[in-house]
Amino acid sequence: MKPLVAIISDCREIGLHYYHMVGDKYVRAVERCSGVLPVLLPAFAGSIAIDDLVERFDGVLLTGSYSNVEPHRYGRPQRKEKDLNDPHRDETVLPLVPALVSAGVPVFGICRGFQEMNVAYGGTLHQEVHKVDGKHDHRENQQDPLDIQYGPIHDLKLAPDGIMKKLLNTDTIRVNSLHSQGIDDLAPSLAVEAIAPDGLVEAYRVQNAKQFALAVQWHPEWKAWENPVSMALFNAFGEACKARMQQRKV
Repeated sequence: MKPLVAIISDCREIGLHYYHMVGDKYVRAVERCSGVLPVLLPAFAGSIAIDDLVERFDGVLLTGSYSNVEPHRYGRPQRKEKDLNDPHRDETVLPLVPALVSAGVPVFGICRGFQEMNVAYGGTLHQEVHKVDGKHDHRENQQDPLDIQYGPIHDLKLAPDGIMKKLLNTDTIRVNSLHSQGIDDLAPSLAVEAIAPDGLVEAYRVQNAKQFALAVQWHPEWKAWENPVSMALFNAFGEACKARMQQRKV
């Protein structure tokens, strides 16, 4: 049997109806590169007990999304005139993440997942990184073909004492960049794993986590099987999920 991994869904209105949906690239990456059985986790917004969710899964993947965490959830006013939010996902994920990590369920956060994990532990976000003095514009050119949008564009410096440094056996990696928001204040219980040239935190781990609890700002899921860094991250997540599955069998 393969470990059962939940992939968080967005709750999105299309036409007159709401849908729970996940990007295909995330499903394919975690199935192909982590060796797990992926299932979609709807944004229940509190209608199912957290303990029930924690007991069911061997791992959870928090995906990227076009939506952003609502600013009031980290104590800030809305600065963007127009923004796409997903309150159902916020209400599902923010209380769920600490419960998962505390129970030893592996968690891998990507882009929005990276941002919401920081908020879940008490951190804050820049709503428009490109408008912050000293920060670069981390957004993609949406007119470019996808392979260019998701192509590597800047380096990251890995923390010398981090798990990514040990996993990848290098001091720097090169990643893509497709985000307008980013970390302002890193939550106290998180430890930096990688930093962009402008000082923006782009990867962290949850300190004292029992299992894999890592989040990245970039998009390792894009053709992950062609990228050694992405493969190493998804494989490490998969191995942690397998360990969790074995523990649940005991």
